[in-house]
Amino acid sequence: MSTHAKRERLLFADLLEAAGPAAPTLCEGWTTRDLAAHAVVRERRPDAAGGMLLDALRGRLERVQSEFAAKPYEELIQLIRTGPPRMSPYGIKQVDEAANTVEFFVHAEDVRRAQPDWTARPLDRVFEDALWARLEKGARLLGRKSPVGLVLRRPDGQTAVAHRGAPVVTVTGEPGELTIFAFGRQSAAQVDLAGDKEAVEGVRGARLGIPL
Repeated sequence: MSTHAKRERLLFADLLEAAGPAAPTLCEGWTTRDLAAHAVVRERRPDAAGGMLLDALRGRLERVQSEFAAKPYEELIQLIRTGPPRMSPYGIKQVDEAANTVEFFVHAEDVRRAQPDWTARPLDRVFEDALWARLEKGARLLGRKSPVGLVLRRPDGQTAVAHRGAPVVTVTGEPGELTIFAFGRQSAAQVDLAGDKEAVEGVRGARLGIPL
């Protein structure tokens, strides 16, 4: 049975292939080639991937990622499609689902939403609920750099507090859109923001999220 992570992985690969290696993405300064190389390094080079979180390893990460970006684009896409090496922790279904569902969903949208003619992708309720469950668990980490109080709210009224403080901005949207917003792609998310005007602008410009 297919998992959310596997489905999002294949969709991401398809979008990269369709866009070509030089297309823009929502990741500032990165083309689709750069984003593909990032995804491959994250899964296949743990010795370098630590640079996504640790400054001391950032130079190594940049060197290794540049090496992968120089590979044929088709090879990068195939590495994404086939998944991590057999001995990788990501090869365990439960780990893959926990670590890669949001990763590949957000990066797929990084490709889709950077195109001028993009349209919203309908998500089924099961997947929306899966994304919401992850938002609830990680809201405080994702919203830790918000300059004001921040609440994420589903249209049905379910809420998750991402940052305590005053004034408060409430961001309302479907879980997929809230995920895009909470991972730092505020301008690309189809959400409604309610709160003091200055507070809303502060949230729009905040460095939300964690490295993906």
